[in-house]
Amino acid sequence: MRSRFAAFVQKRPDYLRATWHPDTRPVTLDLDDSPDWTSLQIISSEEHDRRGTVHFRAIYRVGGEWGYLEEVSDFVREDGQWYYLSGETREGILKPGRNERCPCGSGKKYKACCL
Repeated sequence: MRSRFAAFVQKRPDYLRATWHPDTRPVTLDLDDSPDWTSLQIISSEEHDRRGTVHFRAIYRVGGEWGYLEEVSDFVREDGQWYYLSGETREGILKPGRNERCPCGSGKKYKACCL
């Protein structure tokens, strides 16, 4: 999951398609209008035989607004390689408080960083 997040950050559709299971892989993948992804939080993960599930929250910025994408992703392992199958997603607006850590990942308080 972390490597796929990094591929979204780096806008590498080739890697994303290579780690997407052929049964659900899109024919093309355009990341030109993708938001600026800033951080990833793994909420939970499970593995049972050849199947895996990852629940994550990814933070992004579009213009001056913060948002999040939360997903429960399904993976399958074939020949020692994990492949993304599908996921249930939900998105929302992120409104950090002035004294909370900045969602950009700097570790600073929001008011001293990106406010």
